[in-house]
Amino acid sequence: QVHLAESGGGLVQPGSSLRLTCAASIRIYSSSFLGWFRQAPGNNREFVAGMRPNGNTYYADSVKGRATISRDGAETFYLQMNTLKPEDTAIYYCAIARKGYSRRSEDYNYWGQGTQVTVSS
Repeated sequence: QVHLAESGGGLVQPGSSLRLTCAASIRIYSSSFLGWFRQAPGNNREFVAGMRPNGNTYYADSVKGRATISRDGAETFYLQMNTLKPEDTAIYYCAIARKGYSRRSEDYNYWGQGTQVTVSS
């Protein structure tokens, strides 16, 4: 069983940057797909970014060019968000899918508890 824990959220002004961290309790299998999702009040959880084991990355159109997903070793991955906008306000979740690439939350096996990101002046 993998436990995930996000950190790095907070209250920031529009145009600012944040780096979210996801720490896993054990080594992440090299075949796993890593993902970041977010959920704003009243909205469904939506895909933000993902990374294949080979390093290929995928982004939602809403964050493309402003977000970067990366990995550091076998237990930690990140989401760098730049030029933040008020519409980026949400709870951000990291997740792992054992079976490979997906943008659907139901395909992910392990989830963190989420970290709040609020973008406001």
